[in-house]
Amino acid sequence: MTLHPFYPIFDDVAWLHRALPLGVKLVQLRIKDRPEHELRQHIAQAKVLCDAHGAVLVVNDYWELAIDLGCDWLHLGQEDLDEADLPAIRAAGVKLGISTHDHAELDRALGLDPDYVALGPVYPTILKKMKWHQQGLEKLTEWKRLIGDIPLVAIGGMSVDRAAGAFAAGADIVSAVTDITLHPAPEDRINEWLEAVA
Repeated sequence: MTLHPFYPIFDDVAWLHRALPLGVKLVQLRIKDRPEHELRQHIAQAKVLCDAHGAVLVVNDYWELAIDLGCDWLHLGQEDLDEADLPAIRAAGVKLGISTHDHAELDRALGLDPDYVALGPVYPTILKKMKWHQQGLEKLTEWKRLIGDIPLVAIGGMSVDRAAGAFAAGADIVSAVTDITLHPAPEDRINEWLEAVA
């Protein structure tokens, strides 16, 4: 299946109630530091919502819950790969997206036959402290050349204004977080994104 080119990431299922009715078709739920019963509730609710709206839900990190709840997609960072049971993930038929920042991480990701590869941060990001500085558009072009037909996700400091440059550089999908969640009118911003990628 072809993934939608706009890929917002949210830290609470409440955002999905706002985003999905607007036409968002690909969304990641990235929740940190919650007890397992809360995580299970959020992911289960997110799956019901995404199914109802014909959207793809990607679960960040919690591979056991993703399998348990019958989710189709999982996103793992490099540290998460160390702990995840990849044969179990594949046996469950769960598709896998993997974060990369440098060539060693890309080589590792490609060895796992990923369903998409993410590169970031393309621009400086305020979302989390990282040892990686901005990768730039040139690296998107290089990554696309190296990964071929695998979808490439651009993440980190992305905004509506920067999306066109990321697509032109080789990204198939552009991911946004704070450009939406910190916007004074998030629904309006989501609509701008959907128009930009249409």
